[in-house]
Amino acid sequence: MKLYIDPGTGAMLFSLATGLISVAWFGARKLYMKMKYRTAGNVKVDAATTPFVIFSDNKRYWKNFDPVIRELDKRGIDMVYLTQSSDDPGLSSPYPHLHGEFIGEGNKGLSRMNFLNATIVLATTPGLDVYQWKKSKEVKWYVHMQHGANEMTTYRMFGIDFFDGLLVSGQYQIDDTRALEKLRDEPAKDMVLVGIPYMDDIVTRLKKNPAPEHDTTVLVAPSWGESTILRKFGSRIIEVLLETGYHIIIRPHPQSYITEMDMLQPILDAFPASDQLEWNTDLDNFDVMNRSDILISDFSGTIYEFSLAFDKPVICMDTKFDDSPYDAWWLDTPRWSTTAIPRLGQILTEENMENLKNMIDECLHDEKYRKLRCEVSAETWVYPGEGAVRVADYLEDKYHEITGESLRKDKN
Repeated sequence: MKLYIDPGTGAMLFSLATGLISVAWFGARKLYMKMKYRTAGNVKVDAATTPFVIFSDNKRYWKNFDPVIRELDKRGIDMVYLTQSSDDPGLSSPYPHLHGEFIGEGNKGLSRMNFLNATIVLATTPGLDVYQWKKSKEVKWYVHMQHGANEMTTYRMFGIDFFDGLLVSGQYQIDDTRALEKLRDEPAKDMVLVGIPYMDDIVTRLKKNPAPEHDTTVLVAPSWGESTILRKFGSRIIEVLLETGYHIIIRPHPQSYITEMDMLQPILDAFPASDQLEWNTDLDNFDVMNRSDILISDFSGTIYEFSLAFDKPVICMDTKFDDSPYDAWWLDTPRWSTTAIPRLGQILTEENMENLKNMIDECLHDEKYRKLRCEVSAETWVYPGEGAVRVADYLEDKYHEITGESLRKDKN
């Protein structure tokens, strides 16, 4: 008879085992360090601490880190980049001050993070100290930087609670977080408005790479989960889009290929690639967004990249978003995106889907949407063009505050 352990129990047992191992590890390590430096004068017990670590749980977040790393490298600041993707671009980057290392996928990589010895850790991964990724007692400061341009309350519940610092792009994100802290009786976190470094990069790339000549192109780029376009509309929306005569590109969320193949595979089989229909899986979405004229999505963060950085209209599905698993459930105020998305384009429902071609044409040609995009941008993208510099400034200042030292090699 085989022993079955459900996923929840397995996660609990893993966390328990990790905790016990951590206690033993840190005890042995501290004893070793004391013995090693017993006669070393003023050398600190934590002399082996890595000053600054960047953690990425997936290669697709390299675009978020790249502009920040570039700025830190320019300042001569050494960084350790720990990734859970063996083919992460960061492992072969040209930056001389960046040391990249593949730490393993899943729990193997997270175990490494749970034993980490560092002064500051920067990550876009939420859920610190909630799931398998636990805070290390040997890390002084955890910083979260968003990987999107929308609210932070659509992370899974308690997704940002245990970070020490949050780097955000809009005042509403600060207001939401402060409200959650008050409701949960938590201490106030460091929250700094820095902007969105990777969207700054998009604008820079666009100036060098204008959109190529192309037929009218519609990009469908959903998120993943139960409340998304492909889950709700399935094959029907693809049929309607093909009837428009426009070129159609469908770009499923990368997570769908991992956890939603039961939904996705029948659609892939029913609608193979053709001259009119294209399935896109590029790691970097710049080219596909650059040659598309309008985006159809749900609550994916791609909405804001496309509408604000590329300055193009979107059509968003009326998802009837279920906020019960998310931090948004705690708040009485409406999610910011519920007021932002209707200003970026039109809302797609089952009832108006047959009119989708007319909706696309209106969004492409009505200038009011460009003016409304400017409003939304001002609310969620502060300091355009300055994001990487402001993130680097924060990290340098925080390191000096913690240690009294400088991250730069050429300074005392």
